[in-house]
Amino acid sequence: MKKIVFISLAVLLFCSCSDLLVEKPQAIAVETFYNTSGEIEAGVAAIYSPLRGQNVFKAEYLAMIEESSDIIFEGRGSWLFPSQYQGLDGANITRVQNSWNQLYLAVRNANIMIGAIPNASSVSDADKDRFMGEARFLRALAYFHLVRCWGAVPMRTEENVFEYSLPRSTVAEIYNLIVSDLQSAESGLPSTVSITGHPTRWAAKMLLADVYFTLNQYDKAAEKSNEVIQSGQYALVEVSTADDFEDLFGATVNNTSEEIFYVKYHEQDHWELMLYFHGVGQQYINRDGYYCIISNENYSVYVNQDDQDLRKALWYPYSGHDDGTLLLKKFTDKGAGAVAPRNAYPLYRYADCLLMYAEASCQASNGPTAAGLDALNKVHRRAYGHPSTQPSPVDFNLNDYNKDSFIELCMKERGYETVGEGKRWFDIKRTGNAAKYVRENRGKEIQEKHYLWPIPVSETNFNDAITDNNPGY
Repeated sequence: MKKIVFISLAVLLFCSCSDLLVEKPQAIAVETFYNTSGEIEAGVAAIYSPLRGQNVFKAEYLAMIEESSDIIFEGRGSWLFPSQYQGLDGANITRVQNSWNQLYLAVRNANIMIGAIPNASSVSDADKDRFMGEARFLRALAYFHLVRCWGAVPMRTEENVFEYSLPRSTVAEIYNLIVSDLQSAESGLPSTVSITGHPTRWAAKMLLADVYFTLNQYDKAAEKSNEVIQSGQYALVEVSTADDFEDLFGATVNNTSEEIFYVKYHEQDHWELMLYFHGVGQQYINRDGYYCIISNENYSVYVNQDDQDLRKALWYPYSGHDDGTLLLKKFTDKGAGAVAPRNAYPLYRYADCLLMYAEASCQASNGPTAAGLDALNKVHRRAYGHPSTQPSPVDFNLNDYNKDSFIELCMKERGYETVGEGKRWFDIKRTGNAAKYVRENRGKEIQEKHYLWPIPVSETNFNDAITDNNPGY
C-alpha cells in the first residue's frame, strides 16, 4: 500500500533570485512521484522553504540568537526579554516554538527525499548522489540548530518519518547523525554549482568544521576549515572604506568570492531580519525598520573597538530611542521598493572560515600557529582597509601571544566580524565562557534556563514519549 504524504511545495527552485515556484499543497505518492530529476529537484527544494521562512533564517530565529549576543546592548519591546538572560517569557516561548516547528518541517521534507532518491528510476547515479548530498546537508543544518538551541531532541530520520511519538535522543546521538550526514554530503556534492544558493562540497566541509568547532574537536575543525582554505575557491572581498562593505553585504551583490553558503532572498521574499537592525524613517532600507536589536555608543564593546577599524563604522546613531542608541547598517538596501530588503543571509562566508581556522589551529596545537595567524591577519587587514593578502601595519605578531591570549584575540575578532550574522551566542556558549563574556560585556548574569529553549507544547501535546523538558520550563 502506497504511503501518502502531504507536503507543501512552496518551493524556490533557485533558477535566479526572483524565480519562485509555488504549488498548492497536494498528496504525493512517494513511490511514483520522485522518479525524474525534475521531480526530485522539486522535492529537495521543498526542504529549503521552512529554513528560509519567517521563523528560521528569514527573521525571528536569528533575532532570538542575536538578542543573546554579548555584543548587542539590548532588545526593545517584546524583544527585551531574551536579551536579559533570564529565560523566556510567553511571547518568546511562542517564537521558539514556531522555529522548532519549521526546523522539523525541514527535517521531515529532507527525510522524505532521503528515502525516495535511491528508488528513482530515471535519474543517473551521479545525480542521485548530488541530490542525496543536498538533502543530507540540509537535514544536518536543521539538526545543528535544533541541538544547539534545545539540546536533546527527537531524532526523526527517513526510517521513522511517519512516527509521532519519539523520545528525545541524546545530544551525542544527534551530533553523530549530523556528522554522518555531512560526511556523506562531502562526497556527494559537487565542487561548484551553476545555480547560486545550492551547497557545494566546500559548504559541507564548512558546516562540518563548524560542528567540530562546537564540539571542541579542534583538530578536526582545523582540518576541515583548512580544506576549504586550501581549495582556492574563495577570497576575501577587499575594501578601502566602510562603504565598500556594500560590495560584500549589499542587496545587488550575488555570489561574491567570499560566499560559501548563503540563504538567498529577493524583493518578493525579502530577508526580514534586516528590519530588526534599522529604525523608523531610515534611508538604509527604503522602509521603516523595527529597531529591535540595538547597541549604544557608551557600551564597552563599542567603546573598546578601535576607531580605525572600518567595521566600527557599520554602527550608526539613532535618535528614535534612548540617548546613545546605535543601529547596525551592515546590511542595507537603498534601491528596492516597499518590500525591501533583498539581501542574502551570509550563513557561511570565507572570513568566518579563516577565523574558525585561526582559533581551531591554536586550540589543536596548544598555541598559535603561523598559518592560523596568517588567516587571522587576512581578516584583520581587510577590516582596516589594507589588502588582505599582503603584510600591513596592523598585523598581529606571533611572538606576542600564547594560547590563551590568542584565543581571546580570535574571539574578539570573530565578534567584530560576524555581528548581526547569528554567530556570537553560539560562539560564547561553545567555549563554556558565556557567563564570563556576558558579565564583562553586558553586566548581567545568565540564569541556567537561558542556555536551552523549552521543548514546545506543539511537540509534547502529540508526542507522549517526551516526559521531561529543559531546565526551568
